[in-house]
Amino acid sequence: MGMKHYPAEFKADAVALYRSRLGATIRSVAGDLGVNTETLRNWIRAADGRRPGSHSTQTVAPRADGDDVQTELAAARKRIRELEEERDILRRAARYFGDGDALVNRCQFVEDHQRRFGVTRLCSMLGISGSSFYYWRRTAAARAARQIVEAGLAARIRKVHQDSDGTYGAPRITAELRDEGKRINHKRVARIMRTIGLEGVRLRRRHRTTLADPATAKAPDLIGRDFTAAAVNTKYVGDITYLPVSGAKPLYLATVIDLASRRLAGWAIADHMRTELVIDALAAAGRTRGSLDGAIMHTDHGSQYTSRAFAEICRSAGVRQSMGAVGSSADNAAAESFNAAFKRETLKGRKAWPSEREARLDAFRWLTRYNTRRRHSRLGQRSPIAYENAIQQTPTTLAQAA
Repeated sequence: MGMKHYPAEFKADAVALYRSRLGATIRSVAGDLGVNTETLRNWIRAADGRRPGSHSTQTVAPRADGDDVQTELAAARKRIRELEEERDILRRAARYFGDGDALVNRCQFVEDHQRRFGVTRLCSMLGISGSSFYYWRRTAAARAARQIVEAGLAARIRKVHQDSDGTYGAPRITAELRDEGKRINHKRVARIMRTIGLEGVRLRRRHRTTLADPATAKAPDLIGRDFTAAAVNTKYVGDITYLPVSGAKPLYLATVIDLASRRLAGWAIADHMRTELVIDALAAAGRTRGSLDGAIMHTDHGSQYTSRAFAEICRSAGVRQSMGAVGSSADNAAAESFNAAFKRETLKGRKAWPSEREARLDAFRWLTRYNTRRRHSRLGQRSPIAYENAIQQTPTTLAQAA
């Protein structure tokens, strides 16, 4: 065990020994003498006329008889050692800056290495203020608590996103979390989703399925781009969209959507676009509602909807036909929007389904979930059936409930 108190002669000899050995390090000389490295360093600084702990290269006035040369050599060797040590510090720090918040990483590095190199020196080298570091350390407990909460939210967001088949974006996930009693806004959800690499499905390019027949009679426009309704089973929109299948002819989906609740009241899938396709969809809507008597059915000018057969089915069901302007997708925007959502949330960026069977199964699952589970922004982030159930329980109009 080393001495607690060293004589002045011992200190002077230790300094002289260090200075006499070119290339020697303070650590190696201190090891030879059995003293602490910092102790020897402080003796050398004291011999140079500097305060222990100072990193300045300033030396005292050179002494006579060649001592100035030795002092300059000692200062140069010390500066070289400091630069080598700083290089080592920066190499270690580089491992902390791979990603994330740069300030947080700097503070963490100072925290991990302060005992060896000192807070002041590390902060100076990394370009942060001491007050910033101490504030960061003082708030560590609160920050850790927030990180735990954030991790829990991230796990729940990932689960909701997974349950939606990877289709939900921040607004719908926010609504899901709020229904669970969590007080959270969509901006925070969006930030967490970016952090964990999640996003909703985006819109795909539309494929044309409307083939008008100029020789057929057209119905008047009874809705005038007013895609709302005061009650269910009063106004519907319908359209056809295609389902691309790799290496095979596409399938086609015809829909009948209630404008009050956005419920998909009826739909049909076939490998053709003949009039039977839209007739089957309307018949399915009739089975869902029990009766369509007095309802409006708004469509585009596709030949299926302008056909005599479809007109006869509408008349027999008590349905009044309505059509927008030729070539104007805005006149059937509600149906177009539905088709776009269906495509982007089932194909998810793919160009086609691998087989007809998978296309039918994916469509069946999504169209069913659309009514029962998928949240709709126009319905206060509720599903169509949940919205209709809420309306039945509340003696108010649909417009007021929305």
